[in-house]
Amino acid sequence: MQRHLLVTSISLGLFAGATTNALAETSPLEQQLKDLQSFQVIAHRGASGHAPESTMSAYELAHEWGVDYLELDVQITSDGELVVFHDDTIERTSDGEGAINDYTLEELKALDTGTWFNEEHPDRADTTFEGAQILTLDELFEHFGHDARYYIETKSPQLNPGLEEALVATLEEHDMIESGHVLVQSFEQDSLLKVHELNADVPLIQLVWYHPSEEDNTRLVEWTGVTPGPEEITDADFQAVAEYAVGIGTNYMYEQQVVIDESFIRQAQENGLPVHIYTVNEPEEMERLIEWGVDGLFTDYADRLLGSV
Repeated sequence: MQRHLLVTSISLGLFAGATTNALAETSPLEQQLKDLQSFQVIAHRGASGHAPESTMSAYELAHEWGVDYLELDVQITSDGELVVFHDDTIERTSDGEGAINDYTLEELKALDTGTWFNEEHPDRADTTFEGAQILTLDELFEHFGHDARYYIETKSPQLNPGLEEALVATLEEHDMIESGHVLVQSFEQDSLLKVHELNADVPLIQLVWYHPSEEDNTRLVEWTGVTPGPEEITDADFQAVAEYAVGIGTNYMYEQQVVIDESFIRQAQENGLPVHIYTVNEPEEMERLIEWGVDGLFTDYADRLLGSV
């Protein structure tokens, strides 16, 4: 399925009528925010349906397809280095075990983060995945530079003290903010507010996760309490998020239960928040959400959105 067919309902030419002079005066950061008004294909941990997640192979493949953003999680090693890794512990996607923050970068670099993928997905196995190393954020930036945009989650900030400071310093060092090449996302509102305090120009995405309440499973709640549940959320709740964030990222299902609907998306947008949905892998679900008017999708299979392979 070709990308232009899949995103028919999205207005891709919103700013096509701008004059040459107006375009010349638009800063890269302003242009990035304008681009968020059109549909965004977000490669969740890279092309993680086809290659080991968060490895260079996964990011290179997604970049070749022409995705809008490479999505990643950052954490801190015991010796203060920023690494690209999702889980708090390393056993699921490496040949090691234990908490990632207990390891130095040198120790993490000795791990194999690719062979597991071949073992779990023999139909997609590739010998070049074997021995894949954990990436540092610097390595990812140095590899793709400003040829890519990055959608970065501050992962488990309570387990990664100093994460926000290290991240902002690295973004500034690589000129990722003013050049319009990064979004920072988190489920933790405090983490986003800390990033905002460090550099108010960093565009932020508030992640939310809706699920049934433990006390009353007929009532939906948000994981961290940053908003009420989708049935109770108000314009004022969305506006409170819009005071510091440029968008909202949400699940649309919990197990087999749909937790948001088209009206949620429309209400968020009317309050200045583009809506990005995670993590959507089936073409039928992609089409359904695009019909609802979402502004972007996180997916392990960006090729199913882009029609690249």
